[in-house]
Amino acid sequence: MSSSSRLAPEMIIEDFLILTDNGLYCRIGNFYLDPKHAVEHAVISHAHGDHAVRGNVNVYCTAASAAIIQHRYHKQAGKNFLIYSWSDIFDLNGVKISFIPAGHILGSAQILLEYLGIRYLYTGDYKLQEDPTCERIEFVKADVLITETTFADPSVKHPDAVDEIIKLNAFNHNVLLGAYSLGKAQRLSRLISDHCPQRSTLVHHSIFSLNKLYESFGFSPGKYELYNRKQMKQPDQNLVYIIPPLTFNSYIRAKNVVRAFASGWMKLQMNNDLQLLISDHVDWDDIITMLKEVEPRQVWTLHGNGTYLKEHFKGKLLVKLLNNAD
Repeated sequence: MSSSSRLAPEMIIEDFLILTDNGLYCRIGNFYLDPKHAVEHAVISHAHGDHAVRGNVNVYCTAASAAIIQHRYHKQAGKNFLIYSWSDIFDLNGVKISFIPAGHILGSAQILLEYLGIRYLYTGDYKLQEDPTCERIEFVKADVLITETTFADPSVKHPDAVDEIIKLNAFNHNVLLGAYSLGKAQRLSRLISDHCPQRSTLVHHSIFSLNKLYESFGFSPGKYELYNRKQMKQPDQNLVYIIPPLTFNSYIRAKNVVRAFASGWMKLQMNNDLQLLISDHVDWDDIITMLKEVEPRQVWTLHGNGTYLKEHFKGKLLVKLLNNAD
């Protein structure tokens, strides 16, 4: 879509999306994007628990997101799942909706909303780094970009994930590796399989079942085995045991292992033996790249601090902080 064919910025409905106690609400379409509490109509970007709560009546999402939500919540997952592929467009009270790959985790989607010729693109969580365990992000043009700003700080630069994971090649001690069970664990397992061939990956039972789900959608987490306590007790075997955060914290006294937690947050690197800065979110440079690709007339920010973006584009581009009173 060329700039000349875009509608004027004054046509943008400034309260098309509003932040409520239940989350981000589209009053015209009468639905929520990634609601914080169960609602009647929930359009879900991806299956992480802070974006996909249990108990919604009607859940609109991708097939992979539906499978993960149902796997995690069982009978409380939601009453009705309405599943759409990447090429589908559906309508809620006059608002046209479609899902665009977000590159965050398996099935993660940007949500494109079209109303009266204006395109509003909600990113959900997204990343630009390569990740063979999920769909690669796709770029589309939009008049309004509603972006997460988890790491929207010019001082934040995520290192290359391969450069981080090959740190495990410098020694043969067993590694106790903390990671979120969904998305991060599968990415780590694949990174280790591809770039640390001498190492064997063991996974926690909660991660094992998600790995199998990933495989059912054609995305391989690489080579891995279910955790074996006897194996892990043998020192210097080039083993990596990937475990969820609660288990990682409970193993604070584990002996004969190198402790590491894979995250973009520096605070989660504290008191560990090895720093692994691997993030599944965009950093500052990635957000700037996203803006160049989307070419929005306005930017609305969520999930973090949009102050740096607002200052950076002052006088050039309207940046509105939805999670603050502007």
